[in-house]
Amino acid sequence: MAAVSGGGPRTTGVRVGPIDLAARVDEALAVQAVAFGLGAEEIEVRRHIVLRHLDHPHARALGALTPGDRLVGFVYGMPNERGHWWSTVVEPYLRATGSAHWLDDSFVVTELHVHPDFQNRGLGRALITTLTDAVPQPRSILSAIDTDSPARGLYRSLGYRDLARQVVFPSAPKPYAVMGAPLPLRRT
Repeated sequence: MAAVSGGGPRTTGVRVGPIDLAARVDEALAVQAVAFGLGAEEIEVRRHIVLRHLDHPHARALGALTPGDRLVGFVYGMPNERGHWWSTVVEPYLRATGSAHWLDDSFVVTELHVHPDFQNRGLGRALITTLTDAVPQPRSILSAIDTDSPARGLYRSLGYRDLARQVVFPSAPKPYAVMGAPLPLRRT
């Protein structure tokens, strides 16, 4: 695991490295619930989705762990496959912007969440760059709520750009943007 440098006093000793996300799924979803404002019902739905994703043979997961082994952030993803649910939803939007080729030979960052007490200290950046640095694909794609948020600012600083906006996922209350970046991600 690598220590996160440049963090504030509350990130002292936090390390980013591989985790068994399936074994720690409830801890991870507790972080996501706080970071994303999700209720118990939504977390239970997401629990099944995360566990299903982790069955992919090339899924990768990293965690941000305090010295006491508390999970305060996580990221996971996998190589994109056009038959996956996410790809089938975003493909028409990407086709409309001439960006459908981004679905090929790309690594999808499926989830990235940092507990609010540990945000703005470099953990999200360390998680996503460490994850994508280790994959063979030449580019990365992800979706984020289509608002001017700190998360979108982080992604832009890493080289992600909007490929499609106002993407509507079934049952999602807000539209998303699909973003893509060449790998390796930009360092500031």
